[in-house]
Amino acid sequence: MDKQKAKKDFLKYDFDISNLGEPKIITPIIMSTSEGDGRANYVDDEDRLFFSVDTVDTGKDYREPLVKDTVERAGPRSKIYFNPAHVHAAICTCGGICPGLNNILRAVVRCFWYRYGVRRISGVQYGYRGLLENSPWPLISLNPDVVDEIQEKGGTILGSARGGGMQVDEIVDSLEKMNINILIAVGGDGTLRGAYDIGEEIKKRGLKISVIGVPKTIDNDLSFIQSSFGFDTAVGAAVPSVRGAHVEAKNSINGIGLVKVMGRESGFIAAHTSLAQSDVNFCLIPESPFDIYGNNGLFTHLKERILTRKHAVILIAEGAGQELVPSTGEEDASGNVKYADIGIFLKEEIKKFFKEEGIETNVKYIDPSYIIRSAAANSYDSIYCARLGAHAVHAAMSGKTQCLTSQINNRFVLIPIKQAVSKRNQVDIEGSLWRDVIENTRQPSSMKNVEKIDN
Repeated sequence: MDKQKAKKDFLKYDFDISNLGEPKIITPIIMSTSEGDGRANYVDDEDRLFFSVDTVDTGKDYREPLVKDTVERAGPRSKIYFNPAHVHAAICTCGGICPGLNNILRAVVRCFWYRYGVRRISGVQYGYRGLLENSPWPLISLNPDVVDEIQEKGGTILGSARGGGMQVDEIVDSLEKMNINILIAVGGDGTLRGAYDIGEEIKKRGLKISVIGVPKTIDNDLSFIQSSFGFDTAVGAAVPSVRGAHVEAKNSINGIGLVKVMGRESGFIAAHTSLAQSDVNFCLIPESPFDIYGNNGLFTHLKERILTRKHAVILIAEGAGQELVPSTGEEDASGNVKYADIGIFLKEEIKKFFKEEGIETNVKYIDPSYIIRSAAANSYDSIYCARLGAHAVHAAMSGKTQCLTSQINNRFVLIPIKQAVSKRNQVDIEGSLWRDVIENTRQPSSMKNVEKIDN
């Protein structure tokens, strides 16, 4: 009880959504304000859901929510803030590409056009860099015909790029000059931080511009996001590589299949792929540090596997084991540290280890990273993107700002951007997901060497 109470008292969040002003315009979307008439109802700002489904023991005859904070439901309101005839909406896709970006674009354009009658919709090329003062890329006029079949393709018709998000003054200047009053930014942690800062500068200037985020991260590492769009597709695209590595390993003398997938600081793709394809014997993620040498190191367990089963498959996330390799000392345009290639490093170390052990092995290394993220969205992500994009439009038209669309406990909600980027979502190595991975791979729960302490 004390432990749970302490946890409950600690878990307090601010889920209040910022508004540009009071919505006074009757929406053009015809829905219902009452139950039982066969039509969907409008969503009210007071419609809120508990953030967590976990409960805590009260010591009485009932339990109460572990986290009492509530989140605002996403969806169309009966009154909106912006007059559709006066709206100039813009959308940009930032960072690395991800399955579902075109689906988001299509959903946003179609919702603006068909549901609200907005006729000025612009696509910003190459992320925030397309909004900088000296950008060589003009805005692209978007309408339903332009986006008609783009959901069939991977990537984004607008192009995507890192950087530019810190040049807030220039971006807001551009929004003013082009009379843009809604900006929908599709991107990950860096993009959303930029969106929040843009919103802050807009407030300083007293402007009425809505900034809405659609969370995009193939690593699934944003907090308060049940699942990022494109993640399901990414796992599905990773499975054939693992399957191929397994076939190669089984058909070679002491074969070892090594597959590297994306996952800078969060190993969700690797963890889920391990469960989707039960051929993985060792799943290595950033959240669970490991040694490669020593009595409890990876290679000791790998050697045992090779001697007993004659083959093995290793699946590693790109951010795992970075402490084992020399730092590159470099950063990308978003300020992210450029990681050394742990896959190539591990491949060479495995070959060296078994050569010194006098054991013949055949190591096959597969890196499907860019194949995975360039895939077109599967049906699950297509549906998810269609709904996320539409909810972003509903939020913007009702005057919400500095928030993002999300899904929590299978309900679509709005989350303040500031809250969403406050911490990174990672695999809980004491949680059920990692427990199931360990059970599936049958790898040790830890592959760190423990130093003996002399008494």
